[in-house]
Amino acid sequence: MLASVELPADFKLLNQQYRGLVQALLDEIEILPIRVEVAPTQSGNFRGFDPAKFYLVASGTISVRYADRAVYLLEEGDVLLPDIAGSRDVDAAVFYGSEAGASLSSFSALEFMQQVFSRPSTTKLWTRLLVTYSGMMLRLTAMQTQIDVITTPGFALYEPDEIIINQGERAQYVFNLTSGLADVLVDDVPVGIISPGEIFGAMAALTHADRSATVRARSRCSVVKVPTSQFTELIKSNPATIHALLTDMANSIVSLNEQLVQQRGANATKTDTQGGGED
Repeated sequence: MLASVELPADFKLLNQQYRGLVQALLDEIEILPIRVEVAPTQSGNFRGFDPAKFYLVASGTISVRYADRAVYLLEEGDVLLPDIAGSRDVDAAVFYGSEAGASLSSFSALEFMQQVFSRPSTTKLWTRLLVTYSGMMLRLTAMQTQIDVITTPGFALYEPDEIIINQGERAQYVFNLTSGLADVLVDDVPVGIISPGEIFGAMAALTHADRSATVRARSRCSVVKVPTSQFTELIKSNPATIHALLTDMANSIVSLNEQLVQQRGANATKTDTQGGGED
C-alpha cells in the first residue's frame, strides 16, 4: 500500500506484515481465483468490478479514490475488499481504478469467508490481518489529522465468563482491551479472540447498527471504554476519506458475517430434513 502522505517507519513494517498475512491466508484458502484484467480507468470503478468479491492485486497498481481525491494505491499483494456503502449510495462510494492497467485475482467474498471461519487457523489469520490493517489505517489517519479531539475514557474490569458486549444490543462504548483475553461469538458460535491492545466494538459505533457479536471475557479482562459519540467525533475529525474507508470495512465485515450465519442455518436445516426422511 502506497499512501498519499509521508508515514512513519512502523507503517512500512505493518505493511510488510499485512502482505505476509494475506499470502499466508491465501495459502490456506482452497479457492481457484478468476483472473481479471483492468484496463486504464480515469474515473468510476474498473470494468468488471463486483462488490461481492475480494480482489488481490497480482500486478500493477489500483488507485483508491473518494470524493475526487486519491487516498492511496494498492500494490501487488494487496487486497481490495468490497465497498458495501458505495454499492448503495454513489455519493458515498469509494472508486477503484488504474491509470496504467493492472491484473487482479478475484474471489467470491461469501465463499472466501466461509472457508476463513471453517478452521481456527484461518480465523486467527483473518483476525490478525484485520488488526494489522486497522493499525495501518490508524497511522494513516493520525498523519492527516489536523486537530486533537478530547475524549473522556472510562475503565472497567471483567471476570472470566462475564459478558462485555451483548449481540443485538445498542452500542454505548468502544473498547480497548488492555489485559486479558476475550472470546468473540456470533449466535453462540466462537469466531475469534481479542488480545491485549486490540480495539473492539467499533463497528456498531461506525455503522449505528446493533452489536453484531457477543464478546465474553475468557480471563480477567481490563478495558478502556470510550463513549461511541466521542469515538465517532474522533473519527469525523479526520479527513472524510478515512471515515468512509473505515465505515466501508466495518459494513463489509458485518454483511459477510450475517451471510455466513444464514448459510450455516440453512445447511443445518437441510441436514435435519434429510436425516428425518431416512427414519
